Amino acid sequence: MCGFDLNSCNLVYVMIPLAERMRPKTLDAYIGQKHLLAPGKPLHDLLIQGHIPSLIFWGPPGVGKTTLAHIMARTLNRPFYALSAVQSGVKEVREIIEESRKKNLFSSASPILFIDEIHRFSKSQQDALLMAVELGQITLIGATTENPSFEVISALLSRCQVYVLQPLTAADLLEILHQCITTDTYVISRHVDLKETDALLKASGGDARRLLNAFELALNSSTSSNVEITNACIETLIQNLTTRYDKTGEQHYDLSSALIKSIRGSDPNAAIYYMARMLHGGEDPLFIARRLIILASEDIGNANPNALVLAQSCFNAVHQIGMPEARIILSQCVLYLACAAKSNSAYLAIDAALSECNSSGDLPVPLELRNPVSGLMKQLDYGQNYAYAHNHPDNFYNMEFLPEAIAGTRFYSPGENPKEQDFQSRLKNLWGKKYNY
Repeated sequence: MCGFDLNSCNLVYVMIPLAERMRPKTLDAYIGQKHLLAPGKPLHDLLIQGHIPSLIFWGPPGVGKTTLAHIMARTLNRPFYALSAVQSGVKEVREIIEESRKKNLFSSASPILFIDEIHRFSKSQQDALLMAVELGQITLIGATTENPSFEVISALLSRCQVYVLQPLTAADLLEILHQCITTDTYVISRHVDLKETDALLKASGGDARRLLNAFELALNSSTSSNVEITNACIETLIQNLTTRYDKTGEQHYDLSSALIKSIRGSDPNAAIYYMARMLHGGEDPLFIARRLIILASEDIGNANPNALVLAQSCFNAVHQIGMPEARIILSQCVLYLACAAKSNSAYLAIDAALSECNSSGDLPVPLELRNPVSGLMKQLDYGQNYAYAHNHPDNFYNMEFLPEAIAGTRFYSPGENPKEQDFQSRLKNLWGKKYNY
């Protein structure tokens, strides 16, 4: 391998990835997550007391979930079992639970079972953990990058404390680099001059593993005995600083939510940024276009009826054109929707009407509104007293259209925008007090 100094470094040691060599073994060496581990914070106090409940660590990759589980088991001097949800099933879970049950006969402290990527366990696999967690035969520590509210069954979730681990800050990452440069035998032998760090921090995205992998790549790409790390060096090695984005996971929901809320909030700069994040991460452009159609009615509606027309045209065009050109069409639509006048009156009106349907049931349609398609219906006065609006001045006739039980109920309230204020003025002129908002 390029860059290895076999005279000063043990080959077996260097073959272990730097991120693994730098994995801390004690709480003192652990960097980050001060909101959980600083004195007076939840996990710090639990460890001081020597007792922890079953836990789920939720956070992005590379922020120390697995490492923290190992450190906690070591600090509490507990037996430790580790499973990967990708490689293990119910059989492995039950074997560990049985072994833990036997050990509990001779110990007051339950063993710790750590399950990495617990969100990948099926319902039946998670069910297999319930009784052991409930009886205290094991202390479960699960690690997940996905929202446990969606991915962990409610029965198991209710038996666990959920702790959120945050992406590492720039200060945390720089501290990890300093620790690496001053403590790792191989890195020390390379005489590293860390001149610039912006590119390394950008490449990491708050992930210590990605940070150290990029740093190690720079070391191994240099044949010099004195390695100089610059932004240009890192950018050359890492041509595509990939964005972490799981199209079926938390990032997908977070960014799509941020996009919609930014458009709803009439902030075109934020809206275009979040859409760019989604496209950069590989999101299906048709998914974005579908969301824009919904938003055009839900959040803009009759304040600007053209919004729905444009959103539907955007979807059709994106479907026909595809990426990368579709990004321009999406951009035009997002900016238009963000700048358009807003109204959720259509959304509120249909939900209010549906709520009335749910509470009042199948109220009879007034006879004058029914269609007399048979002689019997005519005899029963179907359609009698119906006034054809176009036969009257202004194409309007004042009559009650709602069922008698809910006559006069208001579902639609025009929004505070010029277009719907025109609606309101017309309705008031036609109906008088009935539509005097």
